[in-house]
Amino acid sequence: MERPLLVYTTFPDAASALNIGEALVRERLIACINVLPGMLSVYSWKGAVERGEEVAAILKSREGLADALSAALKARHPYETPIILHLPVAGADADTAAWILAQTQPADAAPAAPSSS
Repeated sequence: MERPLLVYTTFPDAASALNIGEALVRERLIACINVLPGMLSVYSWKGAVERGEEVAAILKSREGLADALSAALKARHPYETPIILHLPVAGADADTAAWILAQTQPADAAPAAPSSS
């Protein structure tokens, strides 16, 4: 069985993180994005040490979508070189894993919703 995958990235602001995250949820590349505002960063960029405010984001997906998710994230990301770190999941609650996997199935492969009759 395929395992869940967490992807860590950062954004300049919560609005861009939420907008990109929503697009990735709608495309079923991720089940969820957690946006953590208020992060302060110190980093080296193009030979200078920089400081800035960012938001961290954790995206919940599946291992089989790692490449497609990275490509979609890079295509939309406002940073020239976004941080995209794949964090393999060594263990997960079975219900959590099942939800992530179900939400990242192609729409035509997703199980049908129960009828209301």
